[in-house]
Amino acid sequence: MRALHVITGLGVGGAEQQLRLLLRHLPVDCDVVTLTNPGAVAEGLRADGVRVAHAGMAGNRDLAALPRLVRIIRSGGYDLVHTHLYRACLYGRVAARIAGVRAVVATEHSLGDSQMEGRPLSAGVRALYLAGERLGRTTVAVSPTVATRLTRWGVPARRITVVPNGIDVDRFRFDPAVRHRTRRRLGLPEGAYVVGGIGRLITGKRFDTAVRALALLPGDCWLLLVGGGPQEHVLRRAAQQAGVADRVLLTGERPGLPDGSRGPGLPALACAMDALVSPSPEEAFGLAVVEALASGLPVLYASCPALEDLPPHAAPAARRVTGGPAAFARALADVRRQGPRPRDVPEAARQYCITRSADRLMDVYAKALSAPPPLSPSLSFRSRSRSRQEASTS
Repeated sequence: MRALHVITGLGVGGAEQQLRLLLRHLPVDCDVVTLTNPGAVAEGLRADGVRVAHAGMAGNRDLAALPRLVRIIRSGGYDLVHTHLYRACLYGRVAARIAGVRAVVATEHSLGDSQMEGRPLSAGVRALYLAGERLGRTTVAVSPTVATRLTRWGVPARRITVVPNGIDVDRFRFDPAVRHRTRRRLGLPEGAYVVGGIGRLITGKRFDTAVRALALLPGDCWLLLVGGGPQEHVLRRAAQQAGVADRVLLTGERPGLPDGSRGPGLPALACAMDALVSPSPEEAFGLAVVEALASGLPVLYASCPALEDLPPHAAPAARRVTGGPAAFARALADVRRQGPRPRDVPEAARQYCITRSADRLMDVYAKALSAPPPLSPSLSFRSRSRSRQEASTS
């Protein structure tokens, strides 16, 4: 089987890095095409031996990218096209159908209750999404929560399959030697209590809540924010205004493997933390939370469907927090008072092992390829017209 993955961009983000991890475990000959921004994750994919093409899309309405994408799909002789993220799902499904690919699958990574990838869920966004969805075979939801949102939006339940995001559990396993080395490399004081935050630095992640919570905690508490994004300058300014700028570390993006040439990787940085906060009120899965749990960290979160879909005993060190900076500060103080605990891997992290996700996706691929080819939109329209004409003459 040959498969092409179409994604909006390959900068550092949850969906982008999830794609890279998934391709390491899928027993399929896969290529990737990015519509825009062949960034750090594209470099990582190429280092893994994956062929990556750039469609050179200039913007949301760059229709000239569509024939380029069609040519890429036709030249590859792909059995299946798998799309990721809103713009790639729109253009990728259309291009795949024009190119004659019969099996088209899409993964919905980012559908929230009020936004998708930062865009409000307007009537226009919904209409375009549903029009494109009909051109595919299956829509993969990364959590049951996302599956429910899709059905509320109008996607038929029979076309939705849940395949959760996955993590490499062994890669995140706690290592005290890595913790010591990473904390020293970051310049953290001996005995500092390090609160971590992981994710894109965008408004929706609400990392400003973590900054303001830090101001309510003792002076030996530090905040380590791992990720890049347009809110970096806003968070630095918030730290200055709160009087904690000297206790906030922003590492920037951390693609690639642990302790790579760009500095400590995400697993090493997780080892350096003592707790993780995830103040985002609207998540599709909560990948950072699951990765933190795999490192044995206590976690405080506002929204995490990955945990909400499991029984409470699966993640005893995780706690949901409602409220703003004061609520997170109180919860962090409680966690610290309980003292250090063994950094074991809980059941919740093992539940989301990447090999399990890859196996479930292979089942989706097999089902998509075994189904009869769908009618093209034009053929389907003519067929319905003939049926109406026959009914009117009978």
